Amino acid sequence: MSNSRGRGLQANALGTFDTVVMAVAGSAPAYSIAATTAVLVGAVGLASPAALLYCAIPMLGIALAFSYLSRIDVNAGASYSWVGRTLHPFLGFLSGWALVVSATIFMVAGSLPAGSMTLALFDEGLADDTALSTLVGAAWFVAMLLVVLGGARLTVRAQLLMSGVELVILALFAILAFFHTDNARAFDWSWFGFGQFDGMAGFASGALIAAFYYWGWDVTSNLSEETRNSRRTTGLAGLIGVGVVFLLFEVFTIAVNVVLSSTQVRQNEANVLAVLGEEIWPGWGGKLLIVAVMLSTIATLETTLIQVTRSLFAMGRDRTMPSALGKVHREWNTPWVAIVVVGAVALVMFIASNALGSVGDILSDAISAIGLQIAVYYGLAGLAAVVAYRKMLLKSAANFFFGGLWPLLGALFMFWIFVESLGELSRAAVTIGIGGLAAGLVPMLWYWRKGSDYYRPAALDATHTIEADYVPVGAVPAQSRAHEGLSTDF
Repeated sequence: MSNSRGRGLQANALGTFDTVVMAVAGSAPAYSIAATTAVLVGAVGLASPAALLYCAIPMLGIALAFSYLSRIDVNAGASYSWVGRTLHPFLGFLSGWALVVSATIFMVAGSLPAGSMTLALFDEGLADDTALSTLVGAAWFVAMLLVVLGGARLTVRAQLLMSGVELVILALFAILAFFHTDNARAFDWSWFGFGQFDGMAGFASGALIAAFYYWGWDVTSNLSEETRNSRRTTGLAGLIGVGVVFLLFEVFTIAVNVVLSSTQVRQNEANVLAVLGEEIWPGWGGKLLIVAVMLSTIATLETTLIQVTRSLFAMGRDRTMPSALGKVHREWNTPWVAIVVVGAVALVMFIASNALGSVGDILSDAISAIGLQIAVYYGLAGLAAVVAYRKMLLKSAANFFFGGLWPLLGALFMFWIFVESLGELSRAAVTIGIGGLAAGLVPMLWYWRKGSDYYRPAALDATHTIEADYVPVGAVPAQSRAHEGLSTDF
């Protein structure tokens, strides 16, 4: 079981199609639309399609950064490793910590809707019971915990089933919405313009929420050590994932604007998609979209668990967090200690969340707080790509645009919405977002003083693909870096 005996994650477990499915599931199209639309409409009104469009462009820049970085450093920690080896190890640790904290907060933000959607299938009234929703959501969370514990192959099989059904239902309703005639308002191209925003601060708050919509596609990078031909596959899958969910988000956000009134959106803030389904297909529509949201939520709980546990695994392996987190199960090849720890912390948070209010209140603050943390680690990864490829940017137009300019603009955008939105968010959201990041200073400084080799990294330079000069104490190089040496197109 111990990493000290040289055990690594299961190499070559996932193929290209599996990885694309994980990228789409990570962004959780149905869940994001259901849980976040009311928050986005509350922030920017009818400009929701514009916020998603203008956030998609820099988000593609970040996806390109991940794609370029994964070619030269395959690591389950992803931005934690890349930022540490290009900008500074302290920034690298905070990048990894931002993912860990945002994912842990999401365990509550995601499990509550999973519970309420499950209850809504049987009785609409039960869906508003926060305590019961928490209990059912916790049961789903534990089920996904066990699936993730069972290994990468079991995880992706469960994902194929859940996401497959979800995407079929969403595609059906995208078509039905197009032919729906009993609409609240007519389509208007101005929904894609800047004129609908309440100044730059209003635009920034909308973009921060939109960043939460997209978040999760980068699970492919955390699975890189378990993916075949990972130097090519993980980045490509992330880009495809962003493209697919962008189309779904735009179609359904436009449908919400057209079909539902502002009052309907406001009164059903945690269940917008079900109301949309009922309007489009009375009787069956609401139930089918509730099923889609439930499956999407459970599926994204699974991908989020992968992200946080693989990140903690990389930190434990590098001795920047307790080394036990780097232990891998003998049979399942999963970081079992990290999975158990995350499970225990999340279950405690579920219980505490009952004191915070309704499902809608919890979602609103959690989404904004997570948005701040996402902006930090995505922004740092964008800068890391530019630094890693700086000597190659002028060798071709493609390198300059896709490996330099676009990731740089994506990074600057992420930092801008972080700063600009601070004044717009609630005190609770800012406290959770910034406080969660600040808490990472404690383990960072502690393990830095203890002399972790992570804080003396080999620089990451795209001109020659480097393996790290260090191997964590006691690990067997060939196994702790089982992903190195895989065939690559680059």
